[in-house]
Amino acid sequence: MAFPCAPRYLPLPMQPTDLRIAMFSGNYNYVRDGANQALNNLAGFLLERGVTLRVYSPTTDTPAFEPTGDLVSVPAWPLPGGRDEYKLAPGLPKKVRDDLKAFAPNVVHVSAPDILGHRALSWARRHDIGSVATLHTRFETYPRYYGLKFLEPLAISLSKRFYNRADAVLTPGPMLSDILREWGVTSPITIWSRGVNHDRFNPARRNLEWRRGLGIADDEVVVGFLGRLVLEKGLDVFAEVIGKLEAMGVKHRVLVIGKGPARDWFAQQVPSAVFGGFLTGDDLGMAVASLDIFFNPSITETFGNVTLEAMAAGVPVVAARATGPVGMVEEGKSGILVEPGDIDGYAEAIARFIQQPDFRRIAGEAGHERAKGYRWDLINQAVLDAYLSVAK
Repeated sequence: MAFPCAPRYLPLPMQPTDLRIAMFSGNYNYVRDGANQALNNLAGFLLERGVTLRVYSPTTDTPAFEPTGDLVSVPAWPLPGGRDEYKLAPGLPKKVRDDLKAFAPNVVHVSAPDILGHRALSWARRHDIGSVATLHTRFETYPRYYGLKFLEPLAISLSKRFYNRADAVLTPGPMLSDILREWGVTSPITIWSRGVNHDRFNPARRNLEWRRGLGIADDEVVVGFLGRLVLEKGLDVFAEVIGKLEAMGVKHRVLVIGKGPARDWFAQQVPSAVFGGFLTGDDLGMAVASLDIFFNPSITETFGNVTLEAMAAGVPVVAARATGPVGMVEEGKSGILVEPGDIDGYAEAIARFIQQPDFRRIAGEAGHERAKGYRWDLINQAVLDAYLSVAK
C-alpha cells in the first residue's frame, strides 16, 4: 500500500511586522538638518507599518525637535574646531551593547560613516545580522572647506571600506551610486530618494506682506539661500556670485533663511543680504515660496532637500551640477545647473532669471509639477524593501 508523501511547506516570506530595526545616527534630532529629518520621516513610515524600531544616537538636553520612535542616547563628545553643535560618538559602550543585545534586532541600519557607524557594522557582522547603510552627506568633500583638502583621499578610502561592509547600500540618486562604484564599492546599491511635504511647500504659501516686513519691495527679485550657515554649504561661492551680480549691475535682493556658526562671516561677505533667521514648519514653507530664485551652490549634499522644497514651492533653481540637483532639476526647464565653482556661470544663470520674468515663471511652474512625483510613502518603501532583503 502506497502512502502519500507528506506536504512540504515553504517558509512564508518575511513581513514588515517581523522586522526589528536598530538604526544608528550621528545626529538623530539634536540639530535639525535634511539627513535627520529624512531618518525621522522614515521612522514614522516604518512604525505605521508595524516595524519594531530602536534608534541609537548622541543626544542633547536641548534637541531641535522631538524624536520619532524610541531613542537610546549614545555617549559622545562635541566636535572641535568651532563645530561643537555636532557630536562624535567614540564607539559602542557596554551599556549600549547590552541594550542592543536585549533588543535583538534582525537588521542594523547605519546612516553615517563615523566611528559609531563603523562599530555598529562590526557588531552586526559579529552577530550575523543583516545591515543596511544609507548615504546622506558627502563627507569626503568637507576637508576642502577647512584647508585640509589633502585628507580627501583618506576620507574616500574610509568611506569605501565602510560601505563595502554593509549588505546593502542606499543612495539618494544614480549619480552618487556611480561615484560609489568608482570608489570601488561592490555592495548592492539601490536608490532611496527623498520626498517633500506638499501641503507645506507650494506656491500658495507665497506672502508678499511678510517680505515687506523685511524691507523687500514687491517688484524686487529675491535670490534666496536656505540652509545651515556653515562653510561646506558653499557660502564662499554664494558670496562671490552675489558680488559678481552687483558688479554686473543686475538689480536683486538677497534673502538668507537659516542659522549656523558661519552666520557673522557670511553677513560680512554679503552685507546687502537680509537675514530672515531660522524658520521651521509652515513659516519655512512661506519663506521658501516668497523667494523668486533659489541659489544652491553646495556640492556636499547627496540629495538636497532644500532644492526639492524650492521646486515644490514653484521657485526656479540655480544649483551646482552635483550629486543633489542632477536628476532632480530639469536643465533649462525647472532650473539651471552650473559647474561647481563657476562664478561667472552662476551669475549669468541668475541674471537670466532676473531679467526674463516669463522664463522665471515657467521654470517655477515646471519645478512645481516635477516635485509632485516626490512623495515620502512611495520613496520610503525602498528602504523597507532593503530591510526585508537582508533580514536574517
